[in-house]
Amino acid sequence: MSTTTTTTRGQLDLPGQTHVADGPLDHTGMYVMHHAFRRDLAAFASAAHRTPVGETAVWEALVARWGRFASTLHHHHTAEDELYWPVLAGAVAERGTPADAAEVRAMSEEHEGIDPLISACADAFRAMADHPCDAHRHAVEIRVAGLREVLDAHLRHEETVVLPLVQRVMTPAEFDGVEKAIGRSYKAGDIGFVVGWALHRLPQEGRDRMFAMAGPAYRVLHLVVRRRFERREATAFRYAEG
Repeated sequence: MSTTTTTTRGQLDLPGQTHVADGPLDHTGMYVMHHAFRRDLAAFASAAHRTPVGETAVWEALVARWGRFASTLHHHHTAEDELYWPVLAGAVAERGTPADAAEVRAMSEEHEGIDPLISACADAFRAMADHPCDAHRHAVEIRVAGLREVLDAHLRHEETVVLPLVQRVMTPAEFDGVEKAIGRSYKAGDIGFVVGWALHRLPQEGRDRMFAMAGPAYRVLHLVVRRRFERREATAFRYAEG
């Protein structure tokens, strides 16, 4: 078995991240997405606990914001299942082991277990907005906590096992092809939100890397969408800590 690693590139190490997969391939985009998913779930958990029951407008904003979170996470997982993991599976077939192949299969299997939890959270937020009460708030808290636990375990698995596997078996050409395919998979109408969302509360090193990787147009788009994104965040997470 051969490996593709020739040069180690410095990788991001963001708050909440469980492992840094050293190697020649730049995992900046993946680590930034993971940071945003963890950040969001912490904010939703805090908002669910602290938002007054009678703040109907805030609960409605949380319903809308949950929809954005859910669609972004769904797109991320779909892109992995359809564009990333098949290429990784091919690289493993050529340069990896049967144990490596099992880890790739586990990624999509874990995605299947996450989807129902996302829907359950959406239903709980909707029920709270429609019929605000302590019982519905408690249901939101339980659903968000459950998803947070399962998603964090999945991200930990990906960061500690699968991303090091990517560094070991994928060629730069394979990796670049995947990155470009995922970039093309976003709908034009979603790109503005995703840019504002990904960079929200991201440490400066992460921002600098994203700007350097994505080019000047990405920086300009962020300047255009940032204020609108932040206003909406302030409404939805008005009572959340941090």
